[in-house]
Amino acid sequence: MVTAGGLPGPGWDCNAGGHRNMLQLRDPNAEFRVETMMRLASGGRWRTEAQRSHVRPLLLWFTRGQGRVTVAGATRGFGPHNAIFIPGGTMHGFTMLGQVLGTAIFFPETLAAELPDEPMHLRIRDGFEQTQLTALVDALAREAGQMRPGANRAMRHWAGLVAVWLDRHADQAEKLGEAPAAQRLTAAYAALVEREFRTGLGVAGYAEKLGVTPTHLSRSCRVSCGKSAHRLLNDRIHDEARRLLAESEIPVKDIAARLGFTSAAYFSRAFQNESGQCPTEFRRHS
Repeated sequence: MVTAGGLPGPGWDCNAGGHRNMLQLRDPNAEFRVETMMRLASGGRWRTEAQRSHVRPLLLWFTRGQGRVTVAGATRGFGPHNAIFIPGGTMHGFTMLGQVLGTAIFFPETLAAELPDEPMHLRIRDGFEQTQLTALVDALAREAGQMRPGANRAMRHWAGLVAVWLDRHADQAEKLGEAPAAQRLTAAYAALVEREFRTGLGVAGYAEKLGVTPTHLSRSCRVSCGKSAHRLLNDRIHDEARRLLAESEIPVKDIAARLGFTSAAYFSRAFQNESGQCPTEFRRHS
């Protein structure tokens, strides 16, 4: 799961050291994680729409519905039978327009070498190919859901077949390298943000590292994905803040420090400006 905000109003409870005890519902070290799109989006739109990245490679298989997906700073529409592969460490987010069905597979980091090292967006129109990928995804989901003896071994074999399927369709993918200059600059910016969003660096600092002006960088981001450079940076930082608040017991002051904020109070003001809630309130209701 980086800004400035207004001053807190009267009665605004932001105990910078506040934290709570939590029951971890899912083992974060599990080898595979398989989620339906509805489950992935539960708990708020920020869980899919805000820019974020995962250590693990991710496959999104949409079987019904439509929306927009942003991967490495490039935004495209998606529809039924679209497969989107996102390597680990790649910034992304997606918006679902209405009801969207499908499955998300988070692969173990140890399988990254067997999977594509570049993002892929495949629009599968052949009925046989749609059925084939759906069968592989469903088999992985069954093993993950039942966790019978040997499930992890079985999932690794199914994942290997998914990797083969992706390799065989690589020539059909919409490749980022063929994108216009604005998308290439936005992709470079997104990759740099992913590496350094915890440092407190602002847009001007990123623009300097990329050898462009902040204005040119922001204009390119708007052309590429409809968001300013500032918005992309804020999304990434605050998605990480939400994730740490919702899924850990780390005190708010330590989260602020991890994300490059100069003080817990500054972090609290910025967080409320983004989410409408102070960190402790958000954590209480997550």
